[in-house]
Amino acid sequence: MTVPGPIQDRTTALSRVITLVAVIVPFVGVASAMNLLWGVALRPIDLVVLAGMYLVCGVGITVGFHRLFSHRSFKAGPVVRATFGILGCMTLQGPITQWVTDHRRHHAMSDREGDPHSPHLASGTLAPLRGLLHAHMGWLFVTKGTSRDARLGRDLRVDPVVRVVDRLYLFWVALSLGIPFLIGWLIGGVALGVEVFVWGGLMRLFLFQHATFSVNSICHTFGRRDYASDDESRNVALLAIPTLGEAWHNNHHAFPGSAIHGLGRRQIDLSGALISGLERLGLVWDVKRPTGKRMARRALTHAD
Repeated sequence: MTVPGPIQDRTTALSRVITLVAVIVPFVGVASAMNLLWGVALRPIDLVVLAGMYLVCGVGITVGFHRLFSHRSFKAGPVVRATFGILGCMTLQGPITQWVTDHRRHHAMSDREGDPHSPHLASGTLAPLRGLLHAHMGWLFVTKGTSRDARLGRDLRVDPVVRVVDRLYLFWVALSLGIPFLIGWLIGGVALGVEVFVWGGLMRLFLFQHATFSVNSICHTFGRRDYASDDESRNVALLAIPTLGEAWHNNHHAFPGSAIHGLGRRQIDLSGALISGLERLGLVWDVKRPTGKRMARRALTHAD
């Protein structure tokens, strides 16, 4: 099978500017919180909104963009699909179509030439470090959005739910930042609104962005390989909770169609648990899981 090529050699200038804003603004917010608010303006409401928005918007990426739209590992009706799509957009990681097509290309060329964010393709002095930095954030300014080939995203482009959600992407971004401010303002006025905006908006985006970035960088460099896969994907237990289960990355690359990534008894997978819960409620169906026989066939006897 011929892998579709990128639609352009580099990320567009507009995309680089948008990405820069999405990465820098949360960082500035974190710096502001550390320098101006720490010990002065940190209240329970800030932590509640931060944690709540982190989880709710985070599953938009892990369950929605990744397991539903990218890998079609389960099925859901239009309301559930739209909800996960909107929540994913609220993480500021791009519209559904862009995120999914980049991710599908990553799987098609994982850790080989053409992978948009492999840490193993750098050359020259300090190649391992340069590769790690590229996989973590550098690719956002170089190869992000270059994979929107029709063959990678044909199903998305004819999907009315995806088309509507993508068209309103900037609105979902504004909503993502506006909700924390609104909660704080309703409880304690403008000053508390700004405070909650910093913690539940900017800090939350900063933390979740780097949790997601770590899957591309750390989980392709360090950790344990439990199953055979044609790349360097690895499981990193310490990142399992902040990534909502995505850090069982070797499991995922070994069984990319599986809706559940935490395949071991002690492998916490919050996104997989949510999918299983929605399945029991009848809100999602055809949830894919690898059989014990398939897992046994791919299991590595000596994990590295």
